Amino acid sequence: MADLWCIDRLGYFIEPTVIITSNPRFKTMDEEIFGPVLTIYIYDDNASDETLELCAITSPYGLTGAIFASVRQTIIKMEQRLSYAAGNFYINDKPTGAVVGQQPFGGSRSSGTNDKAGSKTNLLRWVTPRTIKETFDSSRNYGYPYMLGK
Repeated sequence: MADLWCIDRLGYFIEPTVIITSNPRFKTMDEEIFGPVLTIYIYDDNASDETLELCAITSPYGLTGAIFASVRQTIIKMEQRLSYAAGNFYINDKPTGAVVGQQPFGGSRSSGTNDKAGSKTNLLRWVTPRTIKETFDSSRNYGYPYMLGK
């Protein structure tokens, strides 16, 4: 059990915390933590494919994610492999870079429905689309040429 150090005021507060782990499935790598907590897992440079797979499947949450790379093929490969890993995805930018009121924001997996608050796609969450077709000048012949025995 770990000691919990809190700021002495009403509520639950923790100081900004950095955790370094050698376990890619460490508790704070798998949970969605809303606080000043950063967990670092240092992967082997030669294990980038395995690490990419860990990023894609480890957590049931997927609010936001980011990659940093300069080689275009690497960026494409990472973006494609992580296409379902986060509702908002950033390339060469911090994952807290959403511009409030200007950029849609929403999670995926257990982090949300991925319907992007602030965008048109969010409206679909609150409606039930329905299509109605009405013909006022009805046809008297419903047969198709193949049905007429020609």
